Amino acid sequence: MWRHVAHIDAYVDRMTAMVVAITRDEARVWRRGLDKGTDPKRLDRPSEVGQHQRTRQAQKHRGHDVDHDDPRFFEDVVEKISDATEILLVGHGAGKADYKDRFQAHLEHRHPEVAAKVVGNVDSDLNALTENQILSLARDWFDQYHRSGLASDDPWVRNW
Repeated sequence: MWRHVAHIDAYVDRMTAMVVAITRDEARVWRRGLDKGTDPKRLDRPSEVGQHQRTRQAQKHRGHDVDHDDPRFFEDVVEKISDATEILLVGHGAGKADYKDRFQAHLEHRHPEVAAKVVGNVDSDLNALTENQILSLARDWFDQYHRSGLASDDPWVRNW
């Protein structure tokens, strides 16, 4: 019975849970709940047009031309999520192409208080998912996270 009450309280706090779907060129931040049809705040990475870069054309087409970890872009995202209690990062790619991992590393290095709020890091094909599908994925992830007891600070609940 007690566990069930803790589970319901987790759903009440769902409004402070935020989802960040991040790629090389944009981040979508859901700040106002995870209900179907909720619109995200879109943040675009600053354009590289006008920056002088001496690279070969083949390097540009394969993403080897510049370091795309623009701190301004990451800082814009941090500004939108700093008041969350739980943050779920969603992204795609592997290695250097995985911007959710790059963003999490940025958080750990520059904003450890925000990095501590990141409760999950999910790989997904963002290009193939609609916004409602991303929200559905996030709702399912948070439901499982709260049901498992991992969200509780009480070790007794976590071991339940």
